[in-house]
Amino acid sequence: MRLRHIELFHAVLTTGSLTGAADLLNISQPAASKALQHAEHQLGFALFSRVRGRLQPTQEALLLRHRVEKIIQDLHDLQRLTANIGRAESYPLRVTCTPTLAQALVPDATTLLRKAFPGTTAELFTQHSAQMCESLMLHEADIGLTLQDAGHPGLRQEPLCHGHVMVIAPPGWWSAAELAQPLPVTALADQPMIGIAMQDALGRMLQSQLAQVVPAPQTSVWVQTYQLAYSLVAQGEGLALVDPFTASRGSGETVQTRPLKLQLDIVLYAVYRLDSPLNPVQKRFLDLVRQLAQQMLAPA
Repeated sequence: MRLRHIELFHAVLTTGSLTGAADLLNISQPAASKALQHAEHQLGFALFSRVRGRLQPTQEALLLRHRVEKIIQDLHDLQRLTANIGRAESYPLRVTCTPTLAQALVPDATTLLRKAFPGTTAELFTQHSAQMCESLMLHEADIGLTLQDAGHPGLRQEPLCHGHVMVIAPPGWWSAAELAQPLPVTALADQPMIGIAMQDALGRMLQSQLAQVVPAPQTSVWVQTYQLAYSLVAQGEGLALVDPFTASRGSGETVQTRPLKLQLDIVLYAVYRLDSPLNPVQKRFLDLVRQLAQQMLAPA
């Protein structure tokens, strides 16, 4: 398929008709019809059949759909990149982060960055750490922010900030005197807990610590994210072990927070490709992330 065939194929998929596709591509309807016939002749099979006045993709076309949509998206990305290259202050910022960091840290840093570089375009999305490394290596993102050690040979990781594992509890769970002290792991024995079913190094480490507590904590609810755990704790469902950024969302009116007495730092890492030096906008963004993270984790 030539590029013009791919664009027409996608336009017909989008609009459901040759007339709509022609309008979308700013060509005549006869030209669109001729191009579609040529594409089908080159391929040796039909791409569409007419059903009740609309063009419906054939089974062969459905097999092509995902690849074609990826090519069209790549074309759009190329157009955005070439538009930005000519503007000195306008470096595109593509950041992927874990859901925890998307709550406040990344949006706040992006807002501050765009005040300093108003011409910058930003693409922000969330992924867990394993998918994040894949996106970086595929050049789908340029910077990753995670609380996990990436350990990928093609990626550089830069520590930005250190924090502690935190225990969160419903309001009034601990006295003011208790809040001033770290919580021993043994104090979680037989306590109602929200379990974190995280398939990563931090989640596995926390579960291994809890497995040594006797009697075991009472875990009735398991969740995939620290944000869900926070919401359940705020509603009185029990205690949870979370990262310091999730814990910093709250106050005494929503949850109580105490550091877990455990010899383990949680590190906020910036991750980026070894073969792609950071540009001035990306460096400024990481400076802002570092500053905001340190402010969030500073003692009250």
